[in-house]
Amino acid sequence: MAEISATMVKDLREKTGAGMMDCKKALSESGGDFGKAEEYLRKKGLSAAAKKAGRAATEGAVASYIHMGGKIGVLVEVNCETDFVARTDGFQALVKDLSMHIAAAAPQFVRREEVPAEVIEKEMEIARAQAREQKKPEAIIEKIATGKVEKFYKDVVLLEQPFVKDDKKTVQDLVTETVAKIGENVQVRRFARFVLGEGLEKKTENLAEEVAKTAGLVK
Repeated sequence: MAEISATMVKDLREKTGAGMMDCKKALSESGGDFGKAEEYLRKKGLSAAAKKAGRAATEGAVASYIHMGGKIGVLVEVNCETDFVARTDGFQALVKDLSMHIAAAAPQFVRREEVPAEVIEKEMEIARAQAREQKKPEAIIEKIATGKVEKFYKDVVLLEQPFVKDDKKTVQDLVTETVAKIGENVQVRRFARFVLGEGLEKKTENLAEEVAKTAGLVK
């Protein structure tokens, strides 16, 4: 078995945020292989994170992010269990990453449970119509539609989107990894994304139509 030095333990701890004893055990279990030790800690951390998911998270932070010289703005609220953790670098880094992701990826909902049923049904109807237009067998149309809706979730649901800084993981993976590192439940509660001028043209057109109706120019 490879000798586990204090430097190896320190390096692994700095990279993963895990405790010293956990790092030493991970390196021992993996025969000193740094990559395998990271994987060991990740699996252990994800298991621990799942156990924390039901705990109350009423502290946290509201963060803002302004992008493209004031063209896009984001507000996001992320909750944790204690004010102490809310002020740590690890939690603050997560909140910052989330706000930047929201600015770039434009999600519409935090989690799939928030998507209205009528929106999902509309997506299903569109997918069914497209499948029939492509002459797909009737027996697999429902399966195709369900697959399209799953893709829709990945497009519009924050926690299911590929993380913009590492598309090999989802935003939920990012949150879960943070839970494993900081040792508290973390929940993304809500967000708002503003795009300069968004919706103004439509409102202007509606106003013009209302003025025309008032003047008797249209019925």
